[in-house]
Amino acid sequence: MGKLAAIELGGTKTILALGRDGHIDERVEFPTTTPQETIARAIATINGWRDIHGIDAIGIASFGPVRVSPTAPDSGTILATPKPGWSWTQVKAPFASAFGCPVKLDTDVNGAALAEHRHGNGRGCASLVYLTIGTGLGGGVLLDGKPAQGLLHPEIGHLALRRAPGDDFAGACIFHQDCAEGLLSGPALAARFDMPLPDVLPTDPRWDFVAHDLAQLFVSLILTVSPERIIVGGGVTLRQPHLLDMAKSRVPGILNGYLPDYTDELLSHLITTPRLGNDAGPVGALILAEQALEEAGG
Repeated sequence: MGKLAAIELGGTKTILALGRDGHIDERVEFPTTTPQETIARAIATINGWRDIHGIDAIGIASFGPVRVSPTAPDSGTILATPKPGWSWTQVKAPFASAFGCPVKLDTDVNGAALAEHRHGNGRGCASLVYLTIGTGLGGGVLLDGKPAQGLLHPEIGHLALRRAPGDDFAGACIFHQDCAEGLLSGPALAARFDMPLPDVLPTDPRWDFVAHDLAQLFVSLILTVSPERIIVGGGVTLRQPHLLDMAKSRVPGILNGYLPDYTDELLSHLITTPRLGNDAGPVGALILAEQALEEAGG
């Protein structure tokens, strides 16, 4: 039996992993540049692994929006995206063509959600949301342990949020300005504070606006999905860990007496960080590869 190959295709970096059963044996990481260069480099790496170990299936966890339906004519295609040069790029087909093995694609956040559900802080939860806040803002939703998919997939990053009184920051999303991504992503925060995010002091009073926005996003998820766990990953909360507690503390006030079950104590367990850290994405892509092999009867 050969190995499984995993690709976490992110907007900033690409991670390749070789392994099985959620265990990463080898890992390669490089910047996500042009589609041609990035995909060619990934194919070359996996080809080297195939020559030594054999490859039974490939899982791809991709940034989006991306066409995840396997029956759609443009299945596996990245749709209109702020990432320069990547709109309408076929992601799945080049790997299926190069390796002739089962390939399954989903969003990077759905992949991370699957990983945390099986191996991390989402174990035992029937429903969970995995948020990543970094270069962009994305959210993967699992219901009964399976990724929520409809016509496309959830695009949590582009939800409109109720703004805090007195906050005049316009937002940074090229599509919607002050959607969740336009207010909370790394580039949005750098624009708000006018400095690199690691240089912003935790005592800066503008964090109150940011915490309000993140709390509004949590409340939107609580009211629409009612998840048993909200797992927040990505570079923003990693570099500014105080932000998560600031946002959680504001949730009961926004609910304003509605749903009194959402106490500070409950929220301390409901909203958490990923147990798998930076391995959530590639481990999730390994799960997708495993599913591809099962669906192919392997």
